Amino acid sequence: MKTRQAQDVVGPLAVPRPAEAPGRRPCGPGSAESPPQRIPRPGKEIVLACLLLLVLLAAWELIVRTRGIPPLIVPAPTVVWASLVSHTRSGFLILHLGVTLSEILLGFLAGSLLGIGLGVGVALSPLLRGILQPYLIASQAMPKLALAPIFVMWFGFGILPKVLITALIAFFPLFENTVTGLNEVEADTLELFRALRATPWQTLRWLRLPNAVPFVVAGLKVAMVLSIVGAVVAEYVGANRGLGALIISSQGIMDTPLMFAVFVVLVLLGVVLYQAVVLLERACLARRYRG
Repeated sequence: MKTRQAQDVVGPLAVPRPAEAPGRRPCGPGSAESPPQRIPRPGKEIVLACLLLLVLLAAWELIVRTRGIPPLIVPAPTVVWASLVSHTRSGFLILHLGVTLSEILLGFLAGSLLGIGLGVGVALSPLLRGILQPYLIASQAMPKLALAPIFVMWFGFGILPKVLITALIAFFPLFENTVTGLNEVEADTLELFRALRATPWQTLRWLRLPNAVPFVVAGLKVAMVLSIVGAVVAEYVGANRGLGALIISSQGIMDTPLMFAVFVVLVLLGVVLYQAVVLLERACLARRYRG
């Protein structure tokens, strides 16, 4: 009977809150409930950032034109734009972009699943933590990109070695943030769950996992950015397709405008993927930041 009562109490509203006086809403660090936070929404900052970008591009164009710097050294923004448009219309850039995007997403997904899964296991099992901790530290001490030539030798020049390198790079931020989020639980709240005789699964479901969500989302942001870097640099080692391989080939043929055009595509790709994770954050934390 007591177990049934504990299961009924331990739920989404497991932690009781003090009653509020009618018409009053407590706030402040010492209050029972703080006012709902809001995720800051972009406004005039975007406009100012765009204006700053235009000023920088205009200054770049002016310096290149007035000093007569050849495009082989530093191409003007208009030259880079012309190269970007021409190679995009021909489908050349789209082909390489699709390869790199596949490597990024597959590596990010694999690394995230592995990091979150192992993070949950290590956070809940001291035995598993003791067994895996030396290997996890050793895996981070080894530079991931140093493994790229070995992976190319083992798995060829296809997509698999790039996905593996990307997954290894994306793994650790998710693992570390998951462990931190699951363990950073208030002692009083955890003691309340124990007093209610909550099972380990109930404690994980209603206390630890909700507490870990902001940490995991923060890890996703870092892992997404690192996945882009990992996929592109892995293509430097051995690839015949992808934006990284295109940078190497454009360097070989002295096509600096194309190289800069690839840089522009990578920047735009990074912004889009990062904002996708931000939208995921808003969806996951909508209740917390509602108000």
